[in-house]
Amino acid sequence: MADTWTKAAENQEQQEIQNLNENINNVTINNEAKPPAAVKEEELDEINPADASLLMKIIRKGLIETKTDLDIQRKDPNSPLYSVKTFEALHLKPELLRGVYAMGYNNPSKIQETALPTLIADPPQNMIAQSQSGTGKTAAFTLAMLTRVDTAKDFPQVLCLSPTYELAIQTGEVAARMAKFCPEIRIRYAVRGEDIARGTKLTDHVIIGTPGKVLDWSLKFHAFDLSKITVFVLDEADVMIAQQGHQDQCIRLHKHLSKKCQMMLFSATYEKKVMEFAEYIVPSPITIRLKKEEEVLDNIKQYYVRCPNQDDKYQAIANIYGVITIGQAIIFCHTRKTAGWLASKMAQEGHSVGVLSGELTVEQRLAVLDRFREGHEKVLITTNVLSRGIDIEQVNIVVNFDLPIDQTGRADCETYLHRIGRTGRFGKHGIAINLVDSEQSMKVCRDIERHFGKKIMLLDAENSDEIEKIGS
Repeated sequence: MADTWTKAAENQEQQEIQNLNENINNVTINNEAKPPAAVKEEELDEINPADASLLMKIIRKGLIETKTDLDIQRKDPNSPLYSVKTFEALHLKPELLRGVYAMGYNNPSKIQETALPTLIADPPQNMIAQSQSGTGKTAAFTLAMLTRVDTAKDFPQVLCLSPTYELAIQTGEVAARMAKFCPEIRIRYAVRGEDIARGTKLTDHVIIGTPGKVLDWSLKFHAFDLSKITVFVLDEADVMIAQQGHQDQCIRLHKHLSKKCQMMLFSATYEKKVMEFAEYIVPSPITIRLKKEEEVLDNIKQYYVRCPNQDDKYQAIANIYGVITIGQAIIFCHTRKTAGWLASKMAQEGHSVGVLSGELTVEQRLAVLDRFREGHEKVLITTNVLSRGIDIEQVNIVVNFDLPIDQTGRADCETYLHRIGRTGRFGKHGIAINLVDSEQSMKVCRDIERHFGKKIMLLDAENSDEIEKIGS
């Protein structure tokens, strides 16, 4: 058998994995209550986190500008921290610098300004970084990976793990473009469809793949030596730990890395269970995270409308459309069924409507978004598939047909922020309208109001004069 571990070592490893999983699961044990009866669990539009992350990566045409500050923490207070305003200040190999510019990066993004000098410094620094799609994190760790490659050595030195085939390919494409003028750097995908014969010894410098395939190639087929890896990157950690098997596989791989290996972990979210996992994987890290982007609320007027039932919710939307001029609107619903019903009603009234929900493939979602971005549809009705990540300048109103709640039925304030943040972008003013159909949803509305300290005002959707005022 290719795997030569002793049974005792395997048992010890499995116990460690089980202990970590129990620690992480204990963090979320209170969130296992069922959604309120008003929303049947089987109808909720479940979103595959990996698909959502891939969608956001593809949507981003370039770096987004962010005004939010970085929160930086160091386990070792003696770790140096630097910041750069230009890529030249990093003293990269000329060929790599040329690749960076060829990709359209002129100046580092906010997270790159701090992360890059740290990641390519000597001695190597470990890092945990949290930021949304479009902030340049993939380019940051890819540049750090390529900088560490010693092309005189014919064996894998850099290992980058992604949770899915598609996300691994996305990262690989970034690496290939960045290394365009460095043909001596060899990159290999370890993903489904890529197979190697037993006895193969890999000579590629960079391995980008998914945990299962990398586990096979390294520990089962011994195609490369994990102890010789000098840079280990775990991308999309929040998506990774959402898939239990991947989490276990990452821990198994991690145990075979050298103590001197530079560790980098990236995540779009900063939940406690993610940090439990991150701090296990990455010893003595510098931690960088984007502070909450709550100032977007300053540009958004927030309202709520009391609606006894679903038909009244539709009538409120129709009344608002009948009074004020709306460029483009995004309407959020809990379920695919509600989204489909509302789209049908609005289309019958002559509105051009697009629908985005969880059953669509990534390609289908992109097609819907492209049509909306180009203005072919003026209304986009969606579930939480689109709660974050898309910036369309013409969107000036967001409607919460259903207010966002978590698994316990409480207000999901983070999702609310991401949803209404689809308007009020680019320094412009936007409108958020919340349709309240019960005492429970009224409580959710009040909890959101308290959380952000921003007034959500009552709007009488039967009064055209009141509606007219919100559009002025």
